[in-house]
Amino acid sequence: MDLNRMSDTKKLQLCRWYFKVGFVLLPFVWAVNSIWFFKEAFVRPPFEEQKQIKKYVIMSGAGAIAWAIVLISWAVAFQLQRVSWGSTGDALSFIVPLGRA
Repeated sequence: MDLNRMSDTKKLQLCRWYFKVGFVLLPFVWAVNSIWFFKEAFVRPPFEEQKQIKKYVIMSGAGAIAWAIVLISWAVAFQLQRVSWGSTGDALSFIVPLGRA
């Protein structure tokens, strides 16, 4: 989709839609939204809808970063502490190591 062919009103609607879709546990959509509309929000000369697009771009970027921090924290904690969690750690694992070399 070419953003240059869209009206500013349609861009705002699309940016708002991507932001709302990100709340359905799809933080990747927030990352795409913040990257895709960055130029519209911060680089392009001022236009009427720019302030609202900028708001959605900032909130989408913050949401994507927050989800990335949570995901990385969980992965690190799981890798470092799985063994100490005993059977709970094993239940959360897809592949349980047998302990043989």
